[in-house]
Amino acid sequence: MAPLLVVALIVLRQWPMVDAGTDRLGSADAEWLLAAGAATLLAWVCSAAAQQGAVLEQLPAGRLLATQFAASAANHILPAGVGGNAVNLRFLLRCGLSPSRSAAALTVRALAACVVRIGLLVVLLAAFPHALDMRKVVPGRPGLTLALAAGAALCLVLVVLLSVRHIRRTVRSFLGTVATDVRAVHGRSARVAALWAGSLAFPVMHAAVLVAVVRSLHAPVPAAHVAVAYLAGSAAAALLPTPGGLGSLDVALVLALVTAGATGVAATSAVLAYRIVTVWLPLLPGVLVLAALVRRRVL
Repeated sequence: MAPLLVVALIVLRQWPMVDAGTDRLGSADAEWLLAAGAATLLAWVCSAAAQQGAVLEQLPAGRLLATQFAASAANHILPAGVGGNAVNLRFLLRCGLSPSRSAAALTVRALAACVVRIGLLVVLLAAFPHALDMRKVVPGRPGLTLALAAGAALCLVLVVLLSVRHIRRTVRSFLGTVATDVRAVHGRSARVAALWAGSLAFPVMHAAVLVAVVRSLHAPVPAAHVAVAYLAGSAAAALLPTPGGLGSLDVALVLALVTAGATGVAATSAVLAYRIVTVWLPLLPGVLVLAALVRRRVL
């Protein structure tokens, strides 16, 4: 509830800019928006590949792809990816995996996604060091501020894990299962390729969606800078775990695009278009697919 209130306050304070950004969507280039839609479809294929790469068993391809589509809808109901993970967990259980191995498979996939996203962001920032000008949105020394915030969050997590004995034992046992699965998966080249290629291609496709909508609005921001803005914005949004990043991701992406060189109105329009393509248009079909999978006992 608190993250949603924070986001609501930010939106209310910036409402004139949001209103102007909505008006600008009427002049968007339809061909670029179609390209954004195609990249969104490919993102679900990449998600399915990454999930297949995280398990040794061969999963039914059609049901796996449908599950990723349904999981994207579920992610916009519960916060912090809980909905999507619950859908994928149910699917893996239905495919015959034990609860511990199903949870480990989701963890392996999440770790691969985290490593890839951080790696991509570091590489792009090294190649384009001026892609983000944080001084436009954070006064003073933004790098130090962000580092202190991340360090405080990490220390809090470590204190919780180390102070409760039951949690410590559970985490140790679970990490042992994850380590076993990581070794087994990386013993098969096909699974390695699926896991890492899918994990890499998924954020690339979402960055491509954002690049396409920025191009559709004729905003003069280089594609590489937009990609850096997406990776940085999505990482920042994880600190406010709203359902599907609703609100938190939008604000983070707007700020990131502004630091990348877009105007406030252009950044707002681009994020609204990104949300329409990746969330609102697929939401109803995704819910219907989710209901159908539950009815057919796929989940």
